[in-house]
Amino acid sequence: MAIPIPEERVARFENMGLGMFIHYGLYSRLGRGEWIMHLGKIPKEEYVKLADTFTAGEFDAGEIVRTAKKAGMKYITLTTKHHDGFCLYDAKGLCGYDAPHSACGRDLVREFVDACNGEGIAPFFYHATYDWYQESFENDFDTFLQYLRDSVELLCTQYGKIGGLWFDGNWSKPVGTDWQEDRLYAVIRRHQPDAIIVNNTGLGARGAIGNSEIDSVTFEQGRPVPMDRDGMPKYVAAEMCHTMNDHWGFGRNDYNYKSLPEIIETLCACRKIGANYLLNVGPEGEGAVPVMQKAMLEALGSWIETCGGAIYQGKPGKMTGEDRNFALDMEDRSYLFIHNLKVQGSSHVVVSEGGPGFRHFAGCERKVRSVKWTDNGESLEFVQNGGNLWVNATGYSYGCNYVVRVAEVEFEDQHHNRKL
Repeated sequence: MAIPIPEERVARFENMGLGMFIHYGLYSRLGRGEWIMHLGKIPKEEYVKLADTFTAGEFDAGEIVRTAKKAGMKYITLTTKHHDGFCLYDAKGLCGYDAPHSACGRDLVREFVDACNGEGIAPFFYHATYDWYQESFENDFDTFLQYLRDSVELLCTQYGKIGGLWFDGNWSKPVGTDWQEDRLYAVIRRHQPDAIIVNNTGLGARGAIGNSEIDSVTFEQGRPVPMDRDGMPKYVAAEMCHTMNDHWGFGRNDYNYKSLPEIIETLCACRKIGANYLLNVGPEGEGAVPVMQKAMLEALGSWIETCGGAIYQGKPGKMTGEDRNFALDMEDRSYLFIHNLKVQGSSHVVVSEGGPGFRHFAGCERKVRSVKWTDNGESLEFVQNGGNLWVNATGYSYGCNYVVRVAEVEFEDQHHNRKL
């Protein structure tokens, strides 16, 4: 059997590497997470009143997109409609429960798409399939599915070219329920043939593929495992979606933030197996990105700048490292991602685990010409014996600690190959 060649849209998606997830809606007003209507048992007639105070006065799509770009993100997935049924777009009469008919009086999806287009970022649309607002979801499912298709057709025809559609909620019905996915995805292929289609399989079925039109599997809140694509009818990508704390939507009292090193290491773990990393922000009630989340994104972007571009176009190859260390191939060179280095300095001020020294990588089939750090260009000593490569990974100079450090490997034959 053979691994299929990815379609152009899938290859382009994999090269994006890192994206921003945005969870924003009426629930943001309450600051208690995106599931508060359901878990808080708030009656629908009370919950819908939030639309009367939903002004989104600080929702600045341009600022949010610029923050994502500074963080090194190549695409953004926005919750156009979450499970509470409230639409951030103009539903054009399909439903009057939308941002233009709230206190906001604006089409936030339009603002989002325009901002993405202005910064060269691909806009993706999250759209819930599980719906607490539409009564037809429970009592007339066929009618609901038609509403869903009509909504998706609107999103596919009113906002120009989009990067993809990200669905969430099929896990809410019993296994075997007919969601008429073929009809839904046909709407997308008709209007947006280059769009990536994702349907989140949820916490209980991470990495499951489902329908044949799916372009990427999801790993919600869990590090992805390598995809076994041998003999697959088509090449399917992978993506991990991840919160910064414990909630997708704004949680005013959720202080359980992940550390920046954990986020860096998770991004690396995703790229190690070729998966994308979709990192979430939950804007506050008025729409501003919380200061903590914005600061983490800016720091992540600074780290990415040290990596020589390997985070995006680097692909898993034959070379493998020990422990968490790994290699990615990009065009005519390779990049080594090395963990557990140590800051060099006096023992009176430096406390950290691990340290400098030789790191072993197996499966290096080409003769190495040079190895150097991407962050400062320092040349590294190396020894090569057959397919084994040992690189003397120097420690961080005092004042630095990149958590994961990247070294560029040049090969003896790569300059010759460039001339061919």
